[in-house]
Amino acid sequence: MHKPALLNEVLEIFNPQPGEVYVDATVNGGGHARAIAERVGEKGLVLGIDWDCDLIEELRVKNLELRNKNIKLVCDNYANLGDIIREHNLDAPCGILFDLGFSSHHLEESGRGFSFLKREPLDMRYDVKFNGLTAEKIINTWECAAIEDILRLYGEERFASQIAQGIERARRQHRIQSTAEFVEIISRSVPPGYRYGRIHFATRTFQALRIAVNHELENLENVLPVARDAIRTGGKIVVISFHSLEDRIVKEFFKKESKSGTLKILTKKPIKASWIEIMENPRARSAKLRAAIKAY
Repeated sequence: MHKPALLNEVLEIFNPQPGEVYVDATVNGGGHARAIAERVGEKGLVLGIDWDCDLIEELRVKNLELRNKNIKLVCDNYANLGDIIREHNLDAPCGILFDLGFSSHHLEESGRGFSFLKREPLDMRYDVKFNGLTAEKIINTWECAAIEDILRLYGEERFASQIAQGIERARRQHRIQSTAEFVEIISRSVPPGYRYGRIHFATRTFQALRIAVNHELENLENVLPVARDAIRTGGKIVVISFHSLEDRIVKEFFKKESKSGTLKILTKKPIKASWIEIMENPRARSAKLRAAIKAY
């Protein structure tokens, strides 16, 4: 079951009041949305957005909207946040939440190759309907140098060159199609000692491909100014990131907007999960929360 990271901290910063309107731009398992909906009551509203239509359908099967009549679910990319808000006639939300990354649904249920512990197709798309770029396409058709670049940039993988060369050697023999086969290629490409490190040796490579396939960093850079313009004066933006590059984008955006006076930073340093939460929800160990309030 997907557990929302830093839930108490999100509620403390937003401090939702009856009748208010919020947007959960990455609704995932619905944990944050449910908690906010309880606070805003029947006269309030939480608009929950997710790019993965299968995940939205799963939440509907679980009757999230019926049990919480003040939650409205939308399948769309948060990169289209401005259009979504206008389409649903939301009048300047009090807050917008971005819980970045992927959920347990993607690892355990999607069957799209997000996990390196399973044998699945190398897909890694959140949106299988409109996004034509898959991890398999990158691995089998992109230039070796381009693959090395995304592994180094998005995965911060120190053996990016060796892994990219290993991919090139393997695909000369036959097309690489499954996660299991891909993990074996990574294993053969890295030094023996690297295979037994603190984190799994394929973690950074899979992360880099997922980010590239879904244009995650570009989407985040593009949506933050939209969120700033959408919220009311006194409204808040909360971002939970799980990757240093995501956190850097948010940090720099808040810093720039703070200098111009449009936003006031609420978190001098990113808020991290307590060790108690990490024990209950290991996913929260890398979570960093930053927040800002709109000054005018």
